[in-house]
Amino acid sequence: MKKFLTLLLAFAMVLSLAACGGNDEEAPADEQGGETAGTEEEAAGIAAEDVKIGLICVHDINSGYDAAHIEGLTAACEELGITANADDPANSQVIFRYNIPEDETCYDAAVDLAEEGCNIIFSDSYGHQMYMQQAASEYSAVTFVACTGDLAAGSGLDNYKNIFPYTYESRYVSGVVAGMKLKELMDAGTVTDPYVGYVGAFPYAEVVCGYTAFLLGIQSQVPEAHMDVQYTNSWYDPVAEGEAANALMARGCVIIGQHADSTGAPSAVQAQKDAGSVVYSVGYNIDMLSVAPTAALTSSQNNWSVLYRDTLEKFLAGEEVPVDYAVGITEDAVMISALGPECAEGTQEAVDAAWAGIKDGSLKVFDTSKFTCQPATDGSYQVDENGHVTSAFGLDSDGDFVNDTGEAIVDGAFQESVLRSAPYFALRIDGITELNNN
Repeated sequence: MKKFLTLLLAFAMVLSLAACGGNDEEAPADEQGGETAGTEEEAAGIAAEDVKIGLICVHDINSGYDAAHIEGLTAACEELGITANADDPANSQVIFRYNIPEDETCYDAAVDLAEEGCNIIFSDSYGHQMYMQQAASEYSAVTFVACTGDLAAGSGLDNYKNIFPYTYESRYVSGVVAGMKLKELMDAGTVTDPYVGYVGAFPYAEVVCGYTAFLLGIQSQVPEAHMDVQYTNSWYDPVAEGEAANALMARGCVIIGQHADSTGAPSAVQAQKDAGSVVYSVGYNIDMLSVAPTAALTSSQNNWSVLYRDTLEKFLAGEEVPVDYAVGITEDAVMISALGPECAEGTQEAVDAAWAGIKDGSLKVFDTSKFTCQPATDGSYQVDENGHVTSAFGLDSDGDFVNDTGEAIVDGAFQESVLRSAPYFALRIDGITELNNN
């Protein structure tokens, strides 16, 4: 929690700095030589063989989330004719920086990459963004892309961008998988209480959005399903994630989802299942069958190669890189992993129907008729007499962490990742209890 509060304070400080300097007509002077490459190249485009790319990772290949980024960028580069080899730095146009924490170390890494000649630099974790922005303000000739950030649009910097996939779509579909299993267990009388648990990293909108979509997917099959969320206050902590899963199972949860980056939760679920409990797991980032061969139902996944490819294509062509870029299943940017051996009969058909509905627009993940909320105390949304949301703000204009601008409800559904790329769905819907959000 201390880390979370530190991030909040740093985030507020960055917003105040952006407010003071975001409207300057000229970018801040580059005192460290960053003007030597980039702007003219971007205007005219740059050949694939001449580009140099940096990737700042909060962990390394052992983290499923970071692995998805490393593999995604590598695949995008291969498609575009760029040499990317994490195992052979001397023969790679991509420089990988691993285990970079969400503090000043990220700024140092970004500066080092700019000094090493990178034309475009990516970071993969939310807490990196304020340090990426600081570097972007000093190296106006280099493009900086925070892959899970939300500051770019308000930064006033032409060389600072945000990208993020429609993760909520794959969360919902993975919930359909879980819901099918839960229904099977209840129909058989094996389970009487449709009680689901979720291991979350932090109470950020990104996590809230994901676990809400997950439960809504489950409720599409088992309407009375309810869920508890246990936070670890860390993106990657196998021990804490396993302990959180165990605590949820001890409370009676029969399916454990996750928005955390290790295999800790699925491994704990498999151990309980091996001991005789009726429990199943839905993972994130990677296929969890290797650590939970009978407990894993599926994993929600992002195909980061699509976002990296699309961003790099525009950059190489000298086109404007969007300040916010987000795509989903229609562009194959999200997916779920292979179905586990104990998924319910008919699950693949239900998955196919859900994907088809999302693609053609007939299925709205955050259809406001499908959930209710208690009245807002902060004015960030409005509900009718039945608790259905009729209006909701999606953006925070003044840095107080309360959404106060940008209507997000359109045609009876919350429009996620449209007003900006990073998730902003932070509604707490009925049926979900946060056990340790304090």
